[in-house]
Amino acid sequence: MITPAPAAASAAAVHAEEPGWLELDQLTERLDLAVDRAMSEAGLWAPELAARAVRQAEGDPAEAAHLLRAHRAAQPRLAVSAPVATSELRVVRRISSAFRNPPGGQILGRTVDYAGRLLDLLPEDEGRAHVIDESPAPADDGHLHHDHEHSADPSAVERVPGNVLAILREMGLVAPLPERPDDPELYDITRRPARPGAPRSAWLQTMARGDTGSLVHLWWYGCDWRPDHEIPGELRHGALPVRIAHPHTGEPVTVAEVRVSEVESFYNVPSAAAQHHLGVGYGICFGHNERKSIAMAGLDLALVHYDATSELHHDVLLTLDGLDSTGYAQHLKLPHHVEYRSVLDRAEAAGQDANPPGETV
Repeated sequence: MITPAPAAASAAAVHAEEPGWLELDQLTERLDLAVDRAMSEAGLWAPELAARAVRQAEGDPAEAAHLLRAHRAAQPRLAVSAPVATSELRVVRRISSAFRNPPGGQILGRTVDYAGRLLDLLPEDEGRAHVIDESPAPADDGHLHHDHEHSADPSAVERVPGNVLAILREMGLVAPLPERPDDPELYDITRRPARPGAPRSAWLQTMARGDTGSLVHLWWYGCDWRPDHEIPGELRHGALPVRIAHPHTGEPVTVAEVRVSEVESFYNVPSAAAQHHLGVGYGICFGHNERKSIAMAGLDLALVHYDATSELHHDVLLTLDGLDSTGYAQHLKLPHHVEYRSVLDRAEAAGQDANPPGETV
């Protein structure tokens, strides 16, 4: 269905001498989800660069991620940040599907989850004024946040709330953390390609920068191991500190903050049920990407359940990268004259073999 544009808008578009220029702050504040998705799929936290990439790609998230990742590959690696516990996450949004009033309270934050899916048809002038009137002041991280707190006791709402998973561990419902992780030396997928059999750190990194649509599809359609869905025990969006060792003192120094979305999901998977513990799936990625982090946590649960040689491990490690899939589609638009001529020659030869000269079909 095609709806004609209003006459005034059409005339303005036709007679415009120059296309409208999108400022970077317009992109980072009003198209922040697109900017966050580009950063997540590129594996690079750089809001202004991501806004430039979205603008240059004309809004195409795959192309924007490609531009960012190409830029990232050309930059020197100056330092490796120290591990940081997500218990330090300063949340702007925190909800739990499993608990009505989790310790620390629920913080609904900025989201479109609770808005009706009705197209905004306000006249442009009214819509612009409405947005300006309702715009909050920028937060410390340079982004706008609508903080709608929801808790039985408003004073109980915390910006660095306790972790629900830690509480479940204290109750004995979740297996305690191992003394030594399965892969103490984290796998770096930017230095080594991840292949089936790679440790958990590799598949978590692969999903964190995988294509959002492909990831959600694989989680939704490709996991047939569970009779019911998992429950996100906690979904959090907020800022995490980035620390590196001081070059002279060796002490950790906070040099930046990044916004992340984190999800911990719970399910009674067969391998964990034998030990009377809930299975835990984990997802974390750059920016405000809740669907992606939920799908990550669900696939993490499934990957633990499946053998390393399974088709699911293959699909997660080898098919989720958006640059690979879109790159293949893009290359089909390049000249394939010789290949096409070869296809025609084989088809003609097969036809001649099937119908030798002199025979009537």
